[in-house]
Amino acid sequence: MSTDSFFTHDENRGTWATKYEFLLSCMGYAIGIGNVWRFPYLCYRNGGGAFLVPYLLMLFFCGIPLFFLETSLGQFASTGCITMFKIAPLFKGVGFAIVIVNAICTSYYNVIIAYPLFFLANCFQSKLPWTNCDHSWNTEHCVKLGGQNAVKNHTNETFLLHQNDSFENRMKTPADEFFHYHILQISDSIEDQGGIVWPLLLCNVIAWVITYLCIIKGVKTVGKVVYFTATFPFFVLFILLIRGLTLPGAWDGVFFYIYPQWHQLTNLKVWADAACQIFFSLGPGWGGIVNMASYNDFRNNNQLDSILVPILNCGTSIFAGFVVFSVIGFMSHETGLPISTVATGGPGLAFVTYPEAITMLPWPHIWAILFFLMLFFLGLDSCFVQIEAIISSVIDEFPTLRKHKMMVTLVSCLVMMFLSFMFVTNGGMYLLQLFDWYAASISVILICLIEVFIVGWTYGMQQFVKDLEFMIQKKIHWWWIISWKITNPLILTFIFVTTIAFNTRVTYRGIAFPDWSITLGWCSCGASIICIPLYMGYRLLYLEEGDLIERIKSALKPTLDWGPANKEHRREWFKAVHYDKINDATKRDSYHEQFIQLVTINT
Repeated sequence: MSTDSFFTHDENRGTWATKYEFLLSCMGYAIGIGNVWRFPYLCYRNGGGAFLVPYLLMLFFCGIPLFFLETSLGQFASTGCITMFKIAPLFKGVGFAIVIVNAICTSYYNVIIAYPLFFLANCFQSKLPWTNCDHSWNTEHCVKLGGQNAVKNHTNETFLLHQNDSFENRMKTPADEFFHYHILQISDSIEDQGGIVWPLLLCNVIAWVITYLCIIKGVKTVGKVVYFTATFPFFVLFILLIRGLTLPGAWDGVFFYIYPQWHQLTNLKVWADAACQIFFSLGPGWGGIVNMASYNDFRNNNQLDSILVPILNCGTSIFAGFVVFSVIGFMSHETGLPISTVATGGPGLAFVTYPEAITMLPWPHIWAILFFLMLFFLGLDSCFVQIEAIISSVIDEFPTLRKHKMMVTLVSCLVMMFLSFMFVTNGGMYLLQLFDWYAASISVILICLIEVFIVGWTYGMQQFVKDLEFMIQKKIHWWWIISWKITNPLILTFIFVTTIAFNTRVTYRGIAFPDWSITLGWCSCGASIICIPLYMGYRLLYLEEGDLIERIKSALKPTLDWGPANKEHRREWFKAVHYDKINDATKRDSYHEQFIQLVTINT
């Protein structure tokens, strides 16, 4: 077998047409719905402006280095998240874990982006249907909050008095009942799954069709779509901010959001929340960053990209907080309710509180359309990058499928779409909350821990730095080395431990989930993690030779085809990085004859 045939590179894999496509894809992937519905609430709950101290420190010491690490791995090897583990084949099961956790989470995530479509379909009525309580889905507990200075209004006093009641007896706003009783048609508990909610199923199918069309030709279509989907939400956020800040009471909300509570910095959970928010917001460990970087030009300076995107992501989160709390301040001003009562996080903010506030604005239809379009595109970017990560990983592992990529994409989307149907039943929201709480809670953190362990301690930091410097043709600052070898493992271990320590049982609408459902949730997490030890056992038993220690050592060494995918880059890499090793007689035997021939041919 010739050296050229041994080191083949599939030219049909595809590349970004321009660097901007990569940057926009990264922005769209990292900046998602969580920046709008999670960070603002997390910030005010954990000390307001004081929360920015641990948040920005975690960005600097964990988020940016992890982003740089993953873009470097993907760009250097030009491969997906399964074949990336040629760098240490013992851990190839981590690649399969990434695919499984993505498949589970994308199935329910696409349902979340179907909700804005349902809202949008109802924005073209003469009056927004979540404005008042005179619809068929409303109950006797529905309360239309009063107008300006309505703290004296009886309905608002009643609303406050009943907030500690059970959910069934608690007073609810029209937006709350529209979301839960009309869109979700929600049942009383997870044990009552009921039937399919057909209008929501239709929105879910439409969302999947749009997603499929965005990724139908891989990076060729994704690279074009992101010019709109990644930039439009910024445009809408800016418009909503300008409108929000001009509303009465807006600055009260902003002050509530940013007022620093410095004593909170002594609370360990505040630091844990900051670390988790950075980690899950940027998205390392999901395969999306590695996959997007794998389509880069080999000589691209990904160091600058890896600084820019995380900073932009965090800036967007902080910016979105001003958008959200300016409107929450206005809602508090209009209703007389305390800001702490109005402010919520998660789906409640996006699909209950903000829609309710929109009904109090002049021209509510315009703001509703802009807001829900923004939510949809924020979610769409993240969704199709995750799906593309799955598809690319599978095709890179089984290259014969590449000529059938459109069919692989279609089948993948169909399988995940059918999986998503369980989340559009009457009890689907409970399942969605369950899987969202457990499926990726610790598995993604473990995946990142293994990645930094491989780079820092098995492949070797010195070798990785040589590879990276060869790729970008620049020297790497010592700070990156310290981060990957020491700081990142310590912070990731901290996140892993605190995530388990502070984990509480999932609830929704104040309803506690039964024990069997908690077990199901942890099983969804274990479904991905179990791939790691299973593949280790398979590798050591069937693919390696010698005693146990020899098998482990062999399985931790990079495979022969690890390295730059392009033939010319690989030749240069051998000469620049491995030449001294091959000429060292004590190490010569550890390198395949193909390596020696390839270097000899080109010296």
